[in-house]
Amino acid sequence: MRTAQLGTLEVARIGLGAMGMSHGYTGAGSDDAESIRTIHRALDLGVTLIDTAEIYGPYINEELVGRALRGRRERVVLATKFGLIAHDGRGPWTRDGSPANIRIAVEGSLRRLGTDHIDLYYQHRADPGTPIEETMGALAALVQEGKIGHVGLSEVWAGTIRRAHAVHPVAAVQSEYSLWTRDQDEILPLLRELGIGLVAYSPLGKGFLTGALRTPADIAALDDSDFRKTSPRFLGDNFTRNVRIADEVQSIADAAGATPAQVALAWLLAKGPDVVPIPGTKRVPRVEENTAADGVTLTPSQLAALDALTPAHGGHHTDAQMEMIER
Repeated sequence: MRTAQLGTLEVARIGLGAMGMSHGYTGAGSDDAESIRTIHRALDLGVTLIDTAEIYGPYINEELVGRALRGRRERVVLATKFGLIAHDGRGPWTRDGSPANIRIAVEGSLRRLGTDHIDLYYQHRADPGTPIEETMGALAALVQEGKIGHVGLSEVWAGTIRRAHAVHPVAAVQSEYSLWTRDQDEILPLLRELGIGLVAYSPLGKGFLTGALRTPADIAALDDSDFRKTSPRFLGDNFTRNVRIADEVQSIADAAGATPAQVALAWLLAKGPDVVPIPGTKRVPRVEENTAADGVTLTPSQLAALDALTPAHGGHHTDAQMEMIER
């Protein structure tokens, strides 16, 4: 597989998001053995970047990834995230980027992952109660101590990125980026000015762009814990309108001799060697399909057609989730 640059960190062009193995999607946590096989297969196919977070579960996804990487750690660029659990008793889904919280979080992640260092350590969401300079200072100290290799940020915007990077180099910004969530196009010039890579989560539109969800009955059949059941783009008239986007992607996939998932990933790869999608899956066939996108080359006319896709209807997060995202 071709490689990409996240700052000075080299990774394979396509990574693997592990969240759905334990959290957020229908069937999460139901077959850890298959999830571990999926991670192993990804590594065999050349994937190097494996992405998790302490909030996924909470904690159980890091534990799963740690089990999967026993005896394979040297083959992996291991990424995890802190900052959505306040370890002072306020608990999960509380933003905390304070130095004291970071110290507790990193030790927990190291223990659960079974490693002595984390290659890429992200702040999961910006903490409005802690200046980013204080957060970055604590992370810079962890780099000096060898506990983390590179620093990342997630779902932040220009001002925070510049302030953070002035304290310590930021290797990557992770944000939702896909054919139907394109606001990262606005921030890419800044990232390139500063030498920061972009890691694209939900590059398949939470599965919608694959065409796997076609009717409201498909949404109704999802587990109640599946966050797509409350996502605006998957509900009511928005869902019906957005099916047309999946149809457009399918049409281009047919012409390209690829699957819709591969086309969605190939579009992102065409953005440049500093954009790394991390499609999530817990199944071996899907990771094989996704990684094969590295061999898909779209024509200029196909890329133009994808650039001109019908815009998505509805927000890509709920209102509560959007409050934690800088825009």
